[in-house]
Amino acid sequence: MRKEFGKWLMDIAKYITTAVILSSVFGQVNTPWIIYLVGAVSVTVTLWCGLHLIGDSQKPTEKKSNDKNK
Repeated sequence: MRKEFGKWLMDIAKYITTAVILSSVFGQVNTPWIIYLVGAVSVTVTLWCGLHLIGDSQKPTEKKSNDKNK
């Protein structure tokens, strides 16, 4: 469940990036720095949360060694 939510958040980050780029290319925006700032913060937060959730679900399990001489 956490892995799927993490993937979803990463997709949201991609959609925000695409929306910011397309709005800057096609739109006549008076204050583009606000859009870039809000977009960059939103992408950073959603991407970090998505990667954090995926990273938690992929922690390797520790293998116990049967060799007692080590």
